[in-house]
Amino acid sequence: MTYSILGITLLISFITDIRNRRILNIVTFPAMAIGLLYYTVTLGFQGFLYSGAGLLIGFSLLLIPYLLGGMGAGDVKLLAAVGALMGTSFVLHSFFYTALIGGVIGLILLLKRSGIWNVFKSPTYTLYSLLNVKGISKNSGITYPYGVAITLGTVCAALLGGIG
Repeated sequence: MTYSILGITLLISFITDIRNRRILNIVTFPAMAIGLLYYTVTLGFQGFLYSGAGLLIGFSLLLIPYLLGGMGAGDVKLLAAVGALMGTSFVLHSFFYTALIGGVIGLILLLKRSGIWNVFKSPTYTLYSLLNVKGISKNSGITYPYGVAITLGTVCAALLGGIG
């Protein structure tokens, strides 16, 4: 049951984050509540602790990047929902895959934005780039919907399991 709720939560969040750059509270909060309720009913107080710890870990993992302005609150709540539905170990694996995927997406966007991406397309452009290198400012404005990375990272955690 939790995989079904997780799948629905991720799918809706993926779509709304791509379309509107928002992950909706109406999706994440019920997912958190369902996780807490399901584990509490099925496993009692231990289940509540299992889901609650997952929720807190998921929330904590993205709290600092959010506070530094690196992502939106919806991203934090989505990972908290993953934790509430799947527990601590799963959300840690999900975060690991999310960070890898998010880093790759960010690197590709950075290369594309800086023009270095064209190096891979054209030998002529490669020579031009080497002669005319420009830095990228810290405020380059490169952003993307991080819910995509969270969704893909969570799917990797579900399919691939643990790390190592």
